[in-house]
Amino acid sequence: MTGTSFFSDMLQTITERGRKLLSFAPRAPLAPGTTNIENLCEMLLTSRGEASGMALAAQILQHWSRLDEKGQRDFMLLLFDRFGPDEARLDAAIETYHSSRTPRAVLALHQAAEPRRQELIRRLNLAPNGISTLVGMREQLLAFKADTPDLEAVDADFAHLFASWFNRGFLILRPIDWSTPAHILEKIIRYEAVHEISDWDELRRRLAPADRRCFAFFHPQLAEDPLIFVEVALTRDIPESISDVLDETRSPIAAQDAKTAVFYSISNCQAGLRGISFGNFLIKQVVEDLRRDFPNLETFVTLSPVPGFANWLSGERLAEYSDLLGDEDKQALLILDDADWTADPTLVTAAREALLPLAAWYFVNARTSDGRPLDPVSRFHLGNGARLERINFLADRSNRAMRQAHGLMVNYLYKLDDIEANHEAFAQRNEVVVAPPIRKLLRRDRSAKSPAPATGRNRETGKAASKELSA
Repeated sequence: MTGTSFFSDMLQTITERGRKLLSFAPRAPLAPGTTNIENLCEMLLTSRGEASGMALAAQILQHWSRLDEKGQRDFMLLLFDRFGPDEARLDAAIETYHSSRTPRAVLALHQAAEPRRQELIRRLNLAPNGISTLVGMREQLLAFKADTPDLEAVDADFAHLFASWFNRGFLILRPIDWSTPAHILEKIIRYEAVHEISDWDELRRRLAPADRRCFAFFHPQLAEDPLIFVEVALTRDIPESISDVLDETRSPIAAQDAKTAVFYSISNCQAGLRGISFGNFLIKQVVEDLRRDFPNLETFVTLSPVPGFANWLSGERLAEYSDLLGDEDKQALLILDDADWTADPTLVTAAREALLPLAAWYFVNARTSDGRPLDPVSRFHLGNGARLERINFLADRSNRAMRQAHGLMVNYLYKLDDIEANHEAFAQRNEVVVAPPIRKLLRRDRSAKSPAPATGRNRETGKAASKELSA
């Protein structure tokens, strides 16, 4: 923290000196058709002095922060229209490459093809707190992209640079506990995206007991703001519901007595870093740290939400023709339209019988247009080498979970000996690696109806069946 503060103070001092230099420099007249902020960006791209460059970058970012939504959208369109590749330079590089395909020509072509806005963004990052402002800038850009497709090119440049700046080698893993500074704990409460933390007492129950852990990744230039964090429960067994983990009346166990580490909440904190993956590195690093500190741990598993299941099932129910659901199936699923179905044991039993095979089909066979599993959480964990271990019925009765997944949660198992093979199966062939009980669910009552997946294959692993899917 001290080193970061010193570096920030030094940058601020250099920037102030740059401002003084700029105040004495003669102002260039605006070129026809340009705006003041465009002129500042051009000056920044041609600046050679470090102090003046930092001052210009700070000036541009301050200008950005004062713009309204329309002004910020116009700035993004300016980046697209005026700060793409230098077309004359690119044409010349292409012509040279066609006539002489030498390594030098390839390099010249590569350099000419890079949009000028990439270098502009690099230079904006020189300003004090530049990276924080740029992350916020991309958050706005992501919102603008929905109705302005041209901005996809601008976002690709931001994402390209962020992937380098937020490389795992720059990230710092820090434990979060009850002694962590309050301003960071407040952000943990605010950023929790899976299981809401209602107040400080609830946060204390998640951080203070001996069998609870939390870890977060930080970037040196965002040392007070987590990028992503994971909450971990140390338990004896694999939990079947979130209440097993968050029950206020539970009795904590000694961490040394735990056999299982449960990753029950993973929250990304910066909307402007969407699509920049940290979670796979986070889980792997946390597993290594936990194995070192607690050698008795045998099982590493998640308790994960299923955010897309209810929406997918609704589409199947509403479809005039469904390859998966017949009229009898649709009739059985009318149970779900009763707001109080979870209070009636008979309806609960019927819903379990109807939902579990459908959920198994959803995880194994429901695919995106490019052949990947439809569920985003599933894609994340399968891509990291986990196995779909168990589907838990009515594992989360919160309003959001009932709305998104009819209360389902799943366990993904990280079996260390199998992670590499599982990852390769998913990455190379889109195979979904599942435990035998889920394969059994797929065969139950649906083998004749379920079409083969359009893309990808499925693979059953493990010599011994996992615990039966819970009711």
